[in-house]
Amino acid sequence: MDAGPAESPSPQPSRANGNINLGPSVNPNARPTDFDFLKIIGKGTYGKVLLAKRKSDGAFYAVKVLQKKSILKKKEQSHIMVERNVLLKNVQHPFLVGLHYSFQTPEKLYFVLDYVNGGELFFHLQRERRFLEPRARFYAAEVASAIGYLHSLNIIYRDLKPENILLDCQGHVVLTDFGLCKEGVEPEETTSTFCGTPEYLAPEVLRNEPYDRAVDWWCLGAVLYEMLHGLLEIKNHVFFSPINWDDLYHKRLTPPFNPNVAGPADLKHFDPEFTQEAVSKSIGCTPDTVASSSGASSAFLGFSYGPEDDDVLDC
Repeated sequence: MDAGPAESPSPQPSRANGNINLGPSVNPNARPTDFDFLKIIGKGTYGKVLLAKRKSDGAFYAVKVLQKKSILKKKEQSHIMVERNVLLKNVQHPFLVGLHYSFQTPEKLYFVLDYVNGGELFFHLQRERRFLEPRARFYAAEVASAIGYLHSLNIIYRDLKPENILLDCQGHVVLTDFGLCKEGVEPEETTSTFCGTPEYLAPEVLRNEPYDRAVDWWCLGAVLYEMLHGLLEIKNHVFFSPINWDDLYHKRLTPPFNPNVAGPADLKHFDPEFTQEAVSKSIGCTPDTVASSSGASSAFLGFSYGPEDDDVLDC
């Protein structure tokens, strides 16, 4: 989950002639036609990940294809550059996905990555619900090794979750997706950007306090807990055992309390402090009768919404 903007890496990305400078990872001779794109194996905010077979040698890769237009529209060039910078440093570690090279066309960016086809840890947890302790320990140890390596490079990962932990064809962990990493953080230094995935955020991040690399170990603890006890185990807790969740969703269960309102004008359940206050006459005025600031109007372009004609239901 992109839950917030990554902080700017060093150096800043160049956009001369509409291009995004990907630095020394660029293969100037590479092009999309070098590959046969076989299947979509993942999707993200700015593009897709595809299984690709290189025509020259038949080698398989995961090629991450990103739309420049979407990236530039949301001013997330730095997010992409962080990922590129960290990918370049990951080639020395067995539990981090490797970047082979990157290239671009006028419309798209291409990252040519290791093809890792053992599935997301999230997928396996969904299917098996939980792992036995030896299996959970093994995965946690390999993830810890990868996180420790990033920390040795003064990189905080900041987005550890089962969706970002892949298994390779032998069953080893491969950590991926480095767009929320923070580079250049010395052991005693802190940072403060609010980012990550809500379910795994450390308390200091949630409190908007400065934090250090320890937030990654909190995330690892949360992931380990899920491996041992299951993803979102809350519906299966004994406390909810009398609840039929399908009946609940379809409102087939009788609520334990009926407000017994007489109709839409019955306000007995609203605080009189509010209901007795006079309604301002300006609330019902139209733009023709109320002077408005052009600056205020332009700040919320696209705010207004109405259903399409075919979405309107006949009463």
